[in-house]
Amino acid sequence: MKIIDGRALAEQVKDQIALEVFEEVKNGGAHPSLAIVLVGSRPDSKLYVKLKEREAKKLGIDTHLYELEETVSENEIIETIKFLNNDKAIDSVLVQLPLPENINTEKVMAALDPKKDADGFLDNHPDNVLSPVLSSVKMMLDDTKIEPKNLSAGALYNSEVFGDALKKLLTDYGFKDVKGITARDASEVAKISETVDVLVVAIGAPFFIKEGMIKKDAVVIDIGTTQVGDKICGDVDFDNVKDKVSFISPVPGGIGPMTIAFLFKNVLSI
Repeated sequence: MKIIDGRALAEQVKDQIALEVFEEVKNGGAHPSLAIVLVGSRPDSKLYVKLKEREAKKLGIDTHLYELEETVSENEIIETIKFLNNDKAIDSVLVQLPLPENINTEKVMAALDPKKDADGFLDNHPDNVLSPVLSSVKMMLDDTKIEPKNLSAGALYNSEVFGDALKKLLTDYGFKDVKGITARDASEVAKISETVDVLVVAIGAPFFIKEGMIKKDAVVIDIGTTQVGDKICGDVDFDNVKDKVSFISPVPGGIGPMTIAFLFKNVLSI
C-alpha cells in the first residue's frame, strides 16, 4: 500500500503559485485578491476559512473576509455578492459552503459574476478555472502513474451535478469503463466498489467504505470530509482497508490541502 500524500502534492502546486505571485509583484503588479463570504458559525466552515486565510498569506494572496450572521436574509447575501462583483479591488470571490438550510444556494451562487468564481462552481466560469476538487483528483491519479486504458473506475457521490463532473473527469482521463452511483446503501454501493480498479468516494458518510467493499489492489481516492467531534474523517475506513489497496489518499492529509492549493491556483489565473 502506498499513500497518496496530498500535503506533498499541494506543496508542489503552492510553490509554483508563490513563484508566479513573486514575479508578478516584482514586475510592478498587484497581489491577487480573494474575497471570502462566510455565513453563520459552523465550526467546520470557520476552520476551512481560517486555513484558507493562513495559506493565502504564505502565498502572497490578499484575502478579505465578509462574515454574515446565521440570521442574515438571502437578499442580504446576494447584495454582498453583487457588491464584490463590482469591487475592482477584488479579483475573485469564494462563497463558503454549505450555506444555512433556509438559504437557496443555487440562487445565491447565481448572483456571483462567473469571471470572479474562484471555486469553479458556476457552469459558465472561465475555461482556465477548474474545480479544485476535480483538479486534485486528477493530480492524485497522475501521482499513482497508473495506465488507465485497461482499467475501470467508479465514482460514489451524493450530488448528481458533482457526480456527472467526476464521471466526465474519469472518462476524459482514459479509463475504459466508468460507473457511478449516489446511493449510500451498502449493497448498492458494493455493486460498483467491489468491481472497479479505481474508486473515488465523495458521499459524506464517515468510514462507510470497508475492506469487504473494495477490489484487491484497487486505487482509492477519498474525497469525503466530515467533522466528527474535533476530527475530520473520510468516507473510507483507512485502517480497515489499507492492507487491501495499492494506493490510497488519507483524510486528513489528502484531498483537503490540495483543494486549497488549487483554489489559489484559480485565484491566480482569474
